[in-house]
Amino acid sequence: MSQTLKAVRGTRDLLPPETALWNRIETTARQVFARYNFGEIRTPIFEDTSLFARSVGEETDIVSKEMYTWEDRARAQSEKPQSLTLRPENTAGVVRAYIEHKLGETGQLQKLFYIGPQFRRERPQKGRYRQFWQIGAEAIGPPSAGSESPLRDAEILEMLATFLDELGIAGWTLELNSVGSAADRARYNEILRAALVPLAPQMCVDCQRRAVTNPLRVLDCKVPEDQPIIETLPKIGDSLGQESIDHFAAVTAALEAAGVPYHLNPRLVRGLDYYTRTTFEFTHGGLGAQNALLGGGRYDGLSEAIGGPKAPGIGFAMGLDRLVLALQAAEAVRKDAAPQIADAYIAPLGEALNAAALTLARELRRADLHIELGDGAFRLKKSLEIANKLARRIVIVGEDEVQSGNLTVKNFLTGVQTKVSRAELTACLKKPAREVPA
Repeated sequence: MSQTLKAVRGTRDLLPPETALWNRIETTARQVFARYNFGEIRTPIFEDTSLFARSVGEETDIVSKEMYTWEDRARAQSEKPQSLTLRPENTAGVVRAYIEHKLGETGQLQKLFYIGPQFRRERPQKGRYRQFWQIGAEAIGPPSAGSESPLRDAEILEMLATFLDELGIAGWTLELNSVGSAADRARYNEILRAALVPLAPQMCVDCQRRAVTNPLRVLDCKVPEDQPIIETLPKIGDSLGQESIDHFAAVTAALEAAGVPYHLNPRLVRGLDYYTRTTFEFTHGGLGAQNALLGGGRYDGLSEAIGGPKAPGIGFAMGLDRLVLALQAAEAVRKDAAPQIADAYIAPLGEALNAAALTLARELRRADLHIELGDGAFRLKKSLEIANKLARRIVIVGEDEVQSGNLTVKNFLTGVQTKVSRAELTACLKKPAREVPA
């Protein structure tokens, strides 16, 4: 007997009614981002591997052990096979597109958002999959467009606060920090590396490796036993230059003026090599130990790192799975989680009336009603049973109804059955189901 095929470990199928909640999140994001003048960008699902090695950093966990990479041999025999990678994150691809299409030559700030799957080979756990969907945005452009301004940082953070509020996620916390300029970060890395020499042997295996290859990532460690050691480490704020201090002060002042609450977290860093200055996470108590809803920060040198012009930027990414969990924890999804109920179920009485039923369904759907179409092969009793599960009302299409133009409509909520003219049917079905007669 052949083995039953299942979704690959670390992936999953999304089914109704859960997909309605995903659509709600994506729709809210599009609506909010549009008000801030962000436009959508769609980049390829795979890129040249070197893009991520140069942007994310060769010593990061993502590049060193989490990427799905393969050799593309479908090229001319004289050419060396190209190494390709399923995108593990989308910022690098967006910046690559910014450079390739010379968007900086417009002289304008480019405000771009994306929605799509990313891929990382990591241990699956609650809210974390090997194929996962992200919503993200980037504001990037030449310095003359104001891309370096702390106001851009504050605007992004205010937009995210608005998005979470409108989505219905209450109780979020904005964690905020600065990792300084590239020079500040390099200076702090050396201080941190030295401080970890006597401490790393007491920490988890990952931290022992990171202490040498990427000390900043030690601060990301979630192992409970390592937290007391991490608390003793030098803080990055003590290594910031005056320009970085002034930039961060302007960001927090703008947030305070806009009424966006935040919490300073001196241990908050972003492990990817391209981050500079402002870093942030929005967290939520309903997610357990892995409580981050979304995160991001500024990346002023990323464009130059992958061969482009100077183009400071700031962006973020949020995992849809974690947003769904947060909404469920906040009990904000009862309406979305309920099975989708159609406005009406059209029940033809006999196969000869199927065409008439389809015509009626087409008319009602064009009036923006949600219609489920039955089949004339069903007996009326079966149609009633199905309709009672799927719709608020049933519309019976029999020979008498077709000839007279008066359709039989039963309201399942009130139990009332009545005759409704074809001309009045649309208005009838748009009324709340609690209204009598239909």
